[in-house]
Amino acid sequence: MTPALRQALRALLPLTCALALLSSGTACAKKTTAPAAPVLVWQDEFDGPAGQSPDSSKWGFDIGTGWGNNQLEYDTPRPENASLDGQGHLVITARKESWNGQNYTSARMNTLGHFARTGGRFEARMRMPSGQGMWPAFWLLGSDFATTGWPGCGEIDVMEYRGQENTVLHGSLHGPGYSGGGALTSVINVPGAPMDSVFHVYSVDWSPTKLTWAVDGTTYFTVTPHDVPSGAQWVFTHPFFVILDLAVGGGFVGSPNASTTFPQQLIVDYVRVYSLGS
Repeated sequence: MTPALRQALRALLPLTCALALLSSGTACAKKTTAPAAPVLVWQDEFDGPAGQSPDSSKWGFDIGTGWGNNQLEYDTPRPENASLDGQGHLVITARKESWNGQNYTSARMNTLGHFARTGGRFEARMRMPSGQGMWPAFWLLGSDFATTGWPGCGEIDVMEYRGQENTVLHGSLHGPGYSGGGALTSVINVPGAPMDSVFHVYSVDWSPTKLTWAVDGTTYFTVTPHDVPSGAQWVFTHPFFVILDLAVGGGFVGSPNASTTFPQQLIVDYVRVYSLGS
């Protein structure tokens, strides 16, 4: 095709569309671009020998107890409480043992100082513990918490679970004016086998104007700035870091009882973070 012929055909395109519209009542379709696929930007697949501590270039530990929730465990950085199993999993283990004045130990890991991000898909494949008083969580906290404080820094609970309710999943959003018992929350009964017997994928998709929670790819909760209380601030516009922990006791779950067996384990297959295309 000569350049002159190509130019003539382009000139006829508007007339062709107009004639099609007159004859069929349908406008010429515009070419659309499909959204870009999510791009993996950070991950930990937890590969390594059994007993090895998590990768220190990706994870640090919160060491201590209570954490403002009356939790009963003392969180340590020991391999006995957080280590790889040699089969591609991270295992966070809650144990019944005396440690620094507490009757239980466990671990609380975070990516503060190693990785934080504004927006994207945060996803983990995990198998839950079981029993009264077990409180595992996969959550995000605003990186400015040390200066802004909580809840002003914002908190995104991708997954919370009560060990005594092994088919029930909680997703929540905390910010100034909607935190603690007033958080924006949704609960779903997860179909299929109990969460303490099989792995499920827990995720949140975070765009500038929306957060969407899903389990195994099924959406169950969405929050936008319009959903926060009147006069409250939408604070999800800055970097957040990742936290994985297995608490024992606390206001959300209550204390262990005679039916609770130890040790209990939160088993994590992977944590992945994606950039979401637009």
